[in-house]
Amino acid sequence: MADNKRDYYEILGVAKNASDDEIKKAYRKVARECHPDLNPGNKDKEKQFKEANEAYEVLSDSQKKQIYDQYGHAGIDPNYGAGRGGGFGDFGFGDLDLGSIFESFFGGFGGGGRAGAPRKGESIRATLVVSFEEAAFGCEKEIEVSRIEPCGDCGGSGAAKGTSAETCPGCNGSGQVRTATRTPMGIISSTGACPSCNGRGKIIKTPCASCKGNGVVRRRVAISVKAPAGIDDGQAFPLRGQGNAGANGGPAGDVLVTVSVRPHPLFIREGTTVHSEMTVSFSQAALGCELEVPTLDGKVKYTVPEGTQPGTIFRLRGKGIPGLNGRARGDQLVHMVVDVPKHLNKKQKEALLAFAEACGERGGKARGRTDKGKG
Repeated sequence: MADNKRDYYEILGVAKNASDDEIKKAYRKVARECHPDLNPGNKDKEKQFKEANEAYEVLSDSQKKQIYDQYGHAGIDPNYGAGRGGGFGDFGFGDLDLGSIFESFFGGFGGGGRAGAPRKGESIRATLVVSFEEAAFGCEKEIEVSRIEPCGDCGGSGAAKGTSAETCPGCNGSGQVRTATRTPMGIISSTGACPSCNGRGKIIKTPCASCKGNGVVRRRVAISVKAPAGIDDGQAFPLRGQGNAGANGGPAGDVLVTVSVRPHPLFIREGTTVHSEMTVSFSQAALGCELEVPTLDGKVKYTVPEGTQPGTIFRLRGKGIPGLNGRARGDQLVHMVVDVPKHLNKKQKEALLAFAEACGERGGKARGRTDKGKG
């Protein structure tokens, strides 16, 4: 049940007024600490990782965040309160502003235009939140949008079942009337929307109860979305014909989907290149070693050569992000970090001193000034 879920802000450890950048940094920190690859077999960490993903998906989306701030988990979870009128779809869409719907659907007639002419519906915007891997390799998910659709009860006519709209006698179905105004300069004629039918050209004497004569209703629907492989954070793509319904047989508008990519705890993206870090000990860097390096394709073995210096970058070819439209895949750059021990025991210090002497180095004790000159 949604009631038992932890607060999203608590999960990420941020305040309610945290900025987008603070939320992203907090998610990255929690995700890095709890990532399954870094905590194999730890169910608690795996649960925390999933919670962090869910929290970030909501708090990184301004619309979902606003709903969550107002209604909590009940506003986000579509299964919350099933059978008792709750759930996401009931917030903000219960009381329809039919005047606004009519204006959105028909586009208004004040500017002229032939009554009954087909018009394309308005396009709407949506956000698709995906993981780093889903953006890299593509995915198919569902998003929810609120859009205007033809009324199913009246078929979009606006008239109640068994009735039909009648031609407006005021404009004879044209939707426009011409008025003449006498001025000192003469008679000036103008054309405007017919006040009897509001520019529709028809009059509905018995309106449909479901849409109140507008012929359209607003519904929240789920749409299947295919995000292409290689898409990046902030990029967008259209879903043709999935937006608001058109008028008078006109085509529906589009849905413009903007992609929001959750940051990864191990990888940073730069175009099609993936950057990551690997930490080795001083002895591993000096003597060389074999490591298992995490990549988008899973862990791969890599032999670190002797004498590897801090900041050395190794290239794993073809382990980066696939290019859009089938272009070549990028590489992964592994940045080597040498971990210098901070606290050495006596035995370790003796070993390092012996190593330093073998290299011809002097001891590490600081030498004070022996001269006693002025200044």
